[in-house]
Amino acid sequence: MRKIENFFGGNIGKSILYIVLDAICVDFSILVGIGMWFDGSIPGGIKILIPETVWIWYLIMAIIAPIVCVFFYITFKFYKNLWEYAAAEDVFKVVIANTFIFLTLYFIDLFFIEKKELLILPKRMIVASAIINILLCIVIRFGGRIIKRFFTYIGHLISRKAGCKRVMIIGAGNSGNEVIKKIIKSEPRYEDRIPVIVVDDDKEKNNTNINGVRVVYGTKSIPKLARVYNIDEIIIAIPTATNIQLRKIIDLCTKTECALKKIQPLSDISNNSNSNSIMDINIVDLLSRDEINIDVKSISGYLKHKVVLVTGGGGSIGSELCRQISKFSPKKLIIFDVYENSAFEIFNELKNKYSNIEFIIKIGSIRDKKCLENLFETFHPAVIFHAAAHKHVTLMENCPAEAIKNNVFGTMNTAELADKFNVDRFVLLSTDKAVNPTNVMGATKRITELLIQSLFANSKTKFMAVRFGNVLGSNGSVIPIFQRQIEEGGPVTVTDPNVVRYFMTIPEAARLVLQAGGIGQNGRIFVLDMGEPVKINDLAKNLIRLSGYVLGKDIDIIYIGLRPGEKLYEELIMDDEKDNLSVTYHDKIFIAKPIEIDNEIFKNQLERLHLAAYENTSEIYKILHEILPNFNSSKLS
Repeated sequence: MRKIENFFGGNIGKSILYIVLDAICVDFSILVGIGMWFDGSIPGGIKILIPETVWIWYLIMAIIAPIVCVFFYITFKFYKNLWEYAAAEDVFKVVIANTFIFLTLYFIDLFFIEKKELLILPKRMIVASAIINILLCIVIRFGGRIIKRFFTYIGHLISRKAGCKRVMIIGAGNSGNEVIKKIIKSEPRYEDRIPVIVVDDDKEKNNTNINGVRVVYGTKSIPKLARVYNIDEIIIAIPTATNIQLRKIIDLCTKTECALKKIQPLSDISNNSNSNSIMDINIVDLLSRDEINIDVKSISGYLKHKVVLVTGGGGSIGSELCRQISKFSPKKLIIFDVYENSAFEIFNELKNKYSNIEFIIKIGSIRDKKCLENLFETFHPAVIFHAAAHKHVTLMENCPAEAIKNNVFGTMNTAELADKFNVDRFVLLSTDKAVNPTNVMGATKRITELLIQSLFANSKTKFMAVRFGNVLGSNGSVIPIFQRQIEEGGPVTVTDPNVVRYFMTIPEAARLVLQAGGIGQNGRIFVLDMGEPVKINDLAKNLIRLSGYVLGKDIDIIYIGLRPGEKLYEELIMDDEKDNLSVTYHDKIFIAKPIEIDNEIFKNQLERLHLAAYENTSEIYKILHEILPNFNSSKLS
């Protein structure tokens, strides 16, 4: 049975019906062709006008023609084709197939019938018969669709749904069924819509109906179906879909000009939420990968019942680190930040959720070593995640001294106190911009990597750095900027059409940072697998489409050129690290072994950099280049 299904496609009954109709049509086409050639007199005196030998010939061909017809239709896969979505190229296939059919009939007659001088074939009738059969084949396969679409449009025009959004639902399961019910009932958030078609990858559901809405097979046909049915909006109703499955579907949907929605995923559904509520598709859905597996045991071992300090704990990454750390039951979690509002928000969120953990909020700057020292003396943290930093490339190009004061010497303050108070682990958050830096921010982060590598040899503290790329949705990242520009009606500004960046979601980055801390190799730089780099230009285009706008019609993209310190692409590994890169037991984390540095020279360079940042800013770029020979800034003379 399975072989028959593969031969004919998903619907055997429908294929058999087509075969019967095709057999009847080809015989009828030859009969009409004969009648047209003999003065068009079919039945009524037909036996008088049409020679008896032609009738005998027709009876023979009436047996042979259906066999030849079905053979070529199978060869051209007519019985597997979804004719409801056929286009001009499919009509061309009908013409070619029928050409082969009637040429075959001609040669059968020429070599097997006329050669034996049994009968005489009126050869010129074959052209007329071929044309008639082509028309009949097209009517059988396209006629129902044309009639149905005609009455559908008429029905929409006269119904109360006229002018509503025409909706395609992806997924013919329970969620798809519920979505259709809600649309039909015009429930809140579902009103002003009309369900037009359901698409599913289950062949057995092909040509079935859900509440009167037809189900068709094949998500690969989404772009074509959206055009054929004039779809305005697509709702993805597969709450169990993995990130990769969802991404594949969204990639197809973005090839249309439809607004996109999705059903709330199961992972986000709480006991009080509606599992079939629709929500907007966002760029994170388009870029995210399947959830990263983490070694819970290794993370729990170094966090459980420990005092944990997160500097920059109110920031995008810092606050997510706090959320993730809280799941591992630390004894105390200290949220340290210079900006009180964001720190207070994450403090309130967590204290109401985890009653077994003592949350402490401290306001201060990592530049203030005395403030930090008081904190260490009071709480004696065992683990430090150092996320406090200035990270805006363009701003730091304009304020290089502030980047150095905060990123370099703020980190130095924190790391030296970690050593002094025998902190067990110190995890520095670094960036791909530290690799072959072209801007001050990247250079300062590379210096902090060298800093922790210079400390680990003579310290009981395990110092390590985690290097990763851009984080989707973080404060100041490109996505919120694009979203704001779209809300304002555009244009969306992209620096260069060829700019590419690595991206990772905030929770994904936080989980990998915790995992790297669990690996705990002293003095190492952990490099996170960021997947494939993404073109910023493609990000902008997709975000415009996901917002329901048409690129070039509703919103334009303009290119403003690279800003100072920016480069077309980022790197995660430096040239001299590539040969020393090793794998860990986690397939998303790699280790770059420390590069040998002269600690005395490095210490002297840091002293000069400190003096330059506070007293002689004109020397900053020169000293940065001395410390980092691969620092390639346009401001270097």
